[in-house]
Amino acid sequence: MYNLSQNLGFFWLFFSIKRKQPQSPAYKRQMLKIVLLIWIVVCFLGLPALAKYGGGSGTVNDPYLIYSAEQMNAIGINLTDWDKHFKLMDDIDLSTFSGSTFNIIGQWVVWGSPDNKPFSGIFDGNGKIISNFSCTFTDRDGIGLFGYVRGHIKDLGLSKPNVSGQGINIGSLVGYLDEGTISGCYAKGAGVTGGSAVGGLVGLNDGKLANCYSSGQIWGDAYVGGLVGLVGPGFVTNCYSTANVSGNRNIGGLTGKTDNETSTITDCYATGPVSGDNYVGGLIGQIERGQIAKCYSAGRVSGYQDVGGLIGLVRLQAPVWNCFWDIETSGQLTSADGTGKTTAEMQTLSTFTSAGWDFFSTWTICEGTNYPVLLWQIPAADFRCPDGVSIVDFAWFAKHWRQNNCNPSNYYCDDVDFDHSGSVDFLDLAIFARDWLAGL
Repeated sequence: MYNLSQNLGFFWLFFSIKRKQPQSPAYKRQMLKIVLLIWIVVCFLGLPALAKYGGGSGTVNDPYLIYSAEQMNAIGINLTDWDKHFKLMDDIDLSTFSGSTFNIIGQWVVWGSPDNKPFSGIFDGNGKIISNFSCTFTDRDGIGLFGYVRGHIKDLGLSKPNVSGQGINIGSLVGYLDEGTISGCYAKGAGVTGGSAVGGLVGLNDGKLANCYSSGQIWGDAYVGGLVGLVGPGFVTNCYSTANVSGNRNIGGLTGKTDNETSTITDCYATGPVSGDNYVGGLIGQIERGQIAKCYSAGRVSGYQDVGGLIGLVRLQAPVWNCFWDIETSGQLTSADGTGKTTAEMQTLSTFTSAGWDFFSTWTICEGTNYPVLLWQIPAADFRCPDGVSIVDFAWFAKHWRQNNCNPSNYYCDDVDFDHSGSVDFLDLAIFARDWLAGL
């Protein structure tokens, strides 16, 4: 304000000395208007530009920051930002949006259409959660929080998303993933319904999914999966689903169908119930093309034609390597491919190690109580079997309480010294409390 006052004084002095004859009241009023106008212009030019979203410039080193539901919704109307970088800074609740009021990010119309506009940037979920996302569309395809993606979405959780449509490519997180990547994401308690290519997380996957999972209720007419509806020339690795999946044809606990020579599913599992009419499998409804390796399913499977514990139908020569299903829990003694095992065998380490499964960097198992799970699923405080942070793990933590001399040689006091400070103290207790009951 000091500089602005100086400028105003300068302008007033300038007009005063320039006028030689005595100043009339009308002249003074006119000069005052001019000075006021100059002051307004100077004030507005001196103001800094308003921050977009919650801050940032959309670059890799300075991403746009998202703090609120309104800022999240704003991304969908700013098409020119769909190739930018974003970072979610807080958990947000989208319950204020329903029906078709949320602006879906990325637009897919039809194959080859010039109106197809993908999200090709990076959205970093930053380990945060978006809850109560809900949308219903009856007149468009490619439905999800993101409709059409060719970029990267990572480390984002959805809690209780509800997505409904009548067309194709429908998922809670992404409708159509085209040459993009989704990593470290999940949909918990999802409700997803649609026509074709319907998945708990992704509708159609022509890209890459890694370290993702889903749960909830998934229904569609065709190509319906707990995690992914339809896998084209894409990859699914280190993922799982516990969703309840139902529909008419090509229905699977993990994915409804794979239909491309490069379709690849590795190190995945599904444990939810699956029901349908034709081509129904605990893991995959139909393998038309592609390859599957080191996967299993354990959910109840029911249907009428081409029903299998693991896979409903293998149409062409598609290799299925070292995959299993539980013949007891599935209620199915046969499958188009894979090996059926009893529940006891499915909870035995040697069943899988003898088939070349990696229990050092990919899988782990609590023998006799659980099926194999992916290592990335295990919370830091899950020290002991069975899976999940429970009183068993608390007892293990208490056994090491106040222990000192924690170092690499004793695995930092059997992994209880979380922060590697050298002792088991209240900071470690806080970390344990954070994980309490996780993984159950």
